[in-house]
Amino acid sequence: MSTDPKVSAGRVLGRSVPRLEDRPLVRGQGQFVGDIAFPHQLNMRMVRSPYAHALLRAVDTAAALAAPGVVSVWTAAEIADLPPIDFRDPANEALRPYRQPLLARDKLRYVGEPVAAVFATDAYLAEDAADLVAIEAEELPPVLDAEAAPSGFASGLTTEALVMREGYGDVDAAFAAAHVIIALDLDIGRHSGVPLETRGALARYDTSRDVLELYGAAKVPHRNRDSLMRMFARSAASVVLKEGNTGGGFGIRGELYPEDFLVCLAAMRLERPVKWIEDRRENLMAANHSRQQRHHAQVAVDAEGRVLALEDEFYLDQGAYVRTHGARVLEMTISMLPGPYRIPAYRAVGHFRLTNKTPAATYRAPGRYEGSFVRERLLDAVADRLGLDRIEIRRRNLITRTEMPFSRPLSALGTEIVYDSGDYELLLDKALARIGWGALQHDLRRRRDAGELVGAGLAIFVDKGGLGPADGTRVSVDTTGAVELVTGGSNVGQGFATAMAQICADTLGVDYRRVRVVYGQTDRIAYGIGAHASRASVMTGGATHAATLKLRAKALEMAAALLQAAPDELDIVDGVVGYRDRPGGPSITLGEVARHLAPDSPTLGDRDPGLDAEGWFRASHMTYPYGVQIAVVRVDRDTGAVTVERYLIAYDIGRAINPMLVEGQLVGGVAQGLGGALYEEFRYDERGEPLSVTFADYLMPTVREIPPIDVLLTEDAPSPLNPLGIKSAGEGGITPVGAVIAAAIDDAIGLPLGVTQLPATPQRVKALLRANQRSRAAE
Repeated sequence: MSTDPKVSAGRVLGRSVPRLEDRPLVRGQGQFVGDIAFPHQLNMRMVRSPYAHALLRAVDTAAALAAPGVVSVWTAAEIADLPPIDFRDPANEALRPYRQPLLARDKLRYVGEPVAAVFATDAYLAEDAADLVAIEAEELPPVLDAEAAPSGFASGLTTEALVMREGYGDVDAAFAAAHVIIALDLDIGRHSGVPLETRGALARYDTSRDVLELYGAAKVPHRNRDSLMRMFARSAASVVLKEGNTGGGFGIRGELYPEDFLVCLAAMRLERPVKWIEDRRENLMAANHSRQQRHHAQVAVDAEGRVLALEDEFYLDQGAYVRTHGARVLEMTISMLPGPYRIPAYRAVGHFRLTNKTPAATYRAPGRYEGSFVRERLLDAVADRLGLDRIEIRRRNLITRTEMPFSRPLSALGTEIVYDSGDYELLLDKALARIGWGALQHDLRRRRDAGELVGAGLAIFVDKGGLGPADGTRVSVDTTGAVELVTGGSNVGQGFATAMAQICADTLGVDYRRVRVVYGQTDRIAYGIGAHASRASVMTGGATHAATLKLRAKALEMAAALLQAAPDELDIVDGVVGYRDRPGGPSITLGEVARHLAPDSPTLGDRDPGLDAEGWFRASHMTYPYGVQIAVVRVDRDTGAVTVERYLIAYDIGRAINPMLVEGQLVGGVAQGLGGALYEEFRYDERGEPLSVTFADYLMPTVREIPPIDVLLTEDAPSPLNPLGIKSAGEGGITPVGAVIAAAIDDAIGLPLGVTQLPATPQRVKALLRANQRSRAAE
C-alpha cells in the first residue's frame, strides 16, 4: 500500500493515498457548528423533564421571561400548531401515535425530555433563565423493563408499539427432529455512539429571500431538508442545509431531534439567527440510545452439529418515543441474525416496546451487533454441548462460495436478502493463519497451566451496505483544469471526500488532489442519500463513476475533433489528452478542452456547452461484505477485569477504494465495539433516573484499553452489483465484537456460555468466577 504524498494522476483507485480532509483539521482550521456565528444571534437552552414518567400539570415561565437577556420562552402551548416529528422513511402506520412532540405536552415520558425552550442573547444567560422555569407534574410509576407486560401508553394504545414476525421453513418439524436443542437467554446493554462533538444546530432565516438555512445537521442533509419542509410546509428551494465538519456520526448524529426543529422555527418567528449547542450531560441523557435487547433464542442441530433451525423471541427497549428511524433496528436484528450460516428454517418474533427511558434508534451496525452476539453464542453452545471444536462447528454450517449468490427468504430495509458474493471459509482460513491459531492455542494452554486466566474468542459475520435505490452526482472541469464533484453525500469523518475524489480521478485520469468534492449542501444538488447504512462507497461511488465516464467521453470527443483523431485513439493522463500510443505527440489539457466547450466558443458547434456531466447509479439489492474477528483476552482473577491483549480483523471488502481508509473504519469500529462489550452501559434507578450522564459513570475505552489491532483486508469476492466491485466498510468493524469478547472470556475462565450479558463488566465477570468456583467445589 502506497502512502506516498507525491502520488498523482492515473491509477489511484485501491491505493492508500493521503486524505484530502485532514490538512484543515490537523491545523485547527476545521469549521464545526460551534465555530459558526451570525450577528444578532440568539442562543437556545432547553428545559428538560426531571421526571421519567409524570402527568404534566403546568410550566411556569414568568421568572425566566423576566430574566436578563431573555427574548422568548416557549412551551408546547406556543407551538401547538406543529405535529410530532415524522419518520425519515415510510414507516408502519401503527407507529405514528408514538412519535415525539417538539416539546412535551400532557405527559413527561423520560428524564431529559424537552419541556420548554429559552431564547436569550447569550448562552450563559439562557442557561441561567432555564433554571428559573418551574415544572409542575404528578409523578407516575415508570416502565423500565421492556419484557414486562405491556401497559398503557395513551388512549387505546399500549407500550407494545409493534410485534414483528419473520421467518421461513418448517421450524416446528426441525425442532421435533433435532438431535439436540439448545436454548439461551441473552442480554445486550444500552449504549450509544457518544461522538466527540455533541449535537448542535444554528438556524438563520433570510427574510429577503424567504430562505431558511440550517447549519450543523449532518449525515442525511437532503432527507433532513425534506423533514423540515414537511414540518413547516415549505418548498425545497426555501430550506437549505449546510454541512460543515462533523466530530463523529455513528448513526446518532445528523438525525433531526426536537432541538433542530425548534432552532429553525425560532429563527423564522423571531427573525434572528438561533444557535443551540448541547453539553455532554444533555448528550448522554437525550441523544439517541441504542442496543438494549433481551433475547430468548434456541437452536436445533443434528448429531454432527449442523443447524436445522433457529428460533428467537426478543424484546427491544425503544425508550419513550419512536424517533426518525421507526422500527429499523427491530427489522435489521431479525433479517441479519442468521449471518453467514446455512440455516434451513428460521423464526423470529421481535417485540418493539416503549419504556420511560431516552428514546432509542440506530447506532453503528444496528441490529447486526445484537444479532451477531445471539447467533455466535448459540454456535459456541452447540460446540460445547456436542464436544466439537468451535471452528469446526462453524465450517460445517457456513454458506459456501459455490452457493453464491445466496438468497435468504427475508427482507432488509425493503430489499430481498441476496448475498451477492463471498468465500467465507477462505477468509476463515486466512484469519486463522494470520493469527497463528495453532501456536496461539498452545501458548494459551501454557499460560493457563501457569495460573493465568487467558483465552481466545472468534466470530464470523456478514454485514450489509450499498442500500439503493439511487444516487446521482455532477462532475465538471473548469478552464484551469480543476475538477469539481458535487454530491448529495455526507462526510462524517470517514474520508468520504477522499474516496470520491479517488474514484473520479481514477476514471477521468487526473490528480485526485485536483478534485474538489462538494457535499452536504442541499442548494448545490437536488437529491442525495447522505452517509448512512454504509451506502456512500457503493451508491455515491457508483454515481461518481457513472458521471465521470460521461464527462470523460465528452472530453475525448471534443479533443478528438481538435486533434483530428478518433476518440478511442486518445487517453487522459495527468489531466492531458493525448494519443494513447504516441507519447510526446500532439496533446491538449482538459482545461483547454473546457475552453473549447464554452458557450461562446467558435469550436463548440452543436455540442452542449460545458465540460460537465451528471451520472446516476441504481441498485435493487444491497452488497454483503463479511468478516472474521479473533480476540485474545486476560481476566484478572481478583477483580474480574478483562484486558484485551490481541485483536484481529479479517474483512473482505470486495474492492477497496482506499485501503488505509477502510482499515481506519474497521479499527474505529472495533474500539466502539469493545466499549459496548466491556464498559459502556446506560443504567437507570428504580424511578427511571439516569445514572450514566457523566463520563465518570458512563465508562468508555481509552487508548490504554484498546489493544494493537491487526487488520487483514482481502478482496477475494468483488461485488457483481456495481462496476467497481465495491462493498462497504463503515460498520463491519463493530458488528461481531460483543460475540468475540464473550467467547474469549468464556475460554479464559473455563466456563462455557458464561457470558450471556453485555457489557461484561468486572462485577459481572467476577460473579461468573465465583459461580464457576462454587460449581467446581460441588463436583
